[in-house]
Amino acid sequence: MATIQQLSRNVLKQSSKTLFSKQGVRNCSAGYNFTLTDTEKEIQELARKFTKEEIIPAAAYHDESGEYPKEIFKKAWTLGLLNGHIPKHAGGLEQTSLTSGIIEEEFSYGCTGICTALNSTGLGQIPVIIAGTKEQQKKYLGRLIDEPLVAAYCATEPGAGSDVAGIKTTAVKKGNEWVINGQKMWITNGGVANWYFVLARTNTDPKAPVSKAFTGFIVDRSTPGVSVGKKEQTMGQRASDTRAVTFEDVRVPIENVLANEGDGFKIAMQAFDVTRPAIGATCTGLMQRCLDESSKYANERKTFGVPIAEHQGVAFMLADMAVGVELSRLAWRKGAWEYDNGQKNTYTASIAKCYSSDMANKVAADAVQIFGGNGFSKEYPVEKLMRDAKILQIYEGTSQIQRLIISRYIISRAKELQ
Repeated sequence: MATIQQLSRNVLKQSSKTLFSKQGVRNCSAGYNFTLTDTEKEIQELARKFTKEEIIPAAAYHDESGEYPKEIFKKAWTLGLLNGHIPKHAGGLEQTSLTSGIIEEEFSYGCTGICTALNSTGLGQIPVIIAGTKEQQKKYLGRLIDEPLVAAYCATEPGAGSDVAGIKTTAVKKGNEWVINGQKMWITNGGVANWYFVLARTNTDPKAPVSKAFTGFIVDRSTPGVSVGKKEQTMGQRASDTRAVTFEDVRVPIENVLANEGDGFKIAMQAFDVTRPAIGATCTGLMQRCLDESSKYANERKTFGVPIAEHQGVAFMLADMAVGVELSRLAWRKGAWEYDNGQKNTYTASIAKCYSSDMANKVAADAVQIFGGNGFSKEYPVEKLMRDAKILQIYEGTSQIQRLIISRYIISRAKELQ
């Protein structure tokens, strides 16, 4: 296989008709384009081939065992299919969000659990990309380029998920260090991460606004006082290493603060502008797999003397699934396109995440319905797809939180028009 590094170099060789600027970012003046560039197509084919050869054959095993797919991770890392958005000065390729989403959609076609295990390191990295100094980026992001290591994002707590203001983890400044105490919950890559992005309260005033109450830190896993809990036994996406992470008098040097004291909430939320379109890509990959498995089965399975695909009830279900796939793909790509072009994409990213995650659950449920009794059996793939789909409505902001973000934007815009 060609590596991503080799393929990405081709960007610079494309003609003046390319949609990329010299920095590898799509040129806003080009407007929307529904055709991938030659390089994007090559990267998509590489990810698709990797999914077919490495992810799909191993998906059932990792779902059953819950084992983290470290060998698959190493192979993906070797091919350059991971960490693509890391800046060039830190050793990365500085790929567009669109390119990262293309890879994530292909991985998710094979297994969203393995995709989460491979790509959720990006959520831990994004705060450092957004707000880190070049020194911080070279040290922590460069480490992930040099070795097959991962990062994790630590914000959620046992009593604070959507309610960020409820975070109890604290950080107290003592000399040239910060001392962190608290527990994070449901941390993806919690047990395998080399370092964490940690959101902690640094303003003890309970009336302090959320926008100024928290600070973001980079915390090495090896720091004394950091411990991880048992791997959570989840309904779906079981290949993902999800655990509690506890911080007991964890001393972090002042140089590991991201941006300024009090900027943590802003940094944590900005990260979702990058990752929520990617979740939309994950949903799309799962839906495409549901559609492909269902349409194939519907052409093979016969009732009343004909393939069930010829029954209108089933045919319309397949049509609705296809609508979901295509609209989800358009939604996540628009969110990624806006971000790549320097536009504020929070509204579009939330629409992509909200619509695609809800639709993924409907499409997966319809796939099980088309398979009938077989769909309820582990012998067929759609049972796993349905279990894997549920978390898509929960992590990185529930569907309800996305609707809250979307509605606030609409209401605010309406007031401006008055």
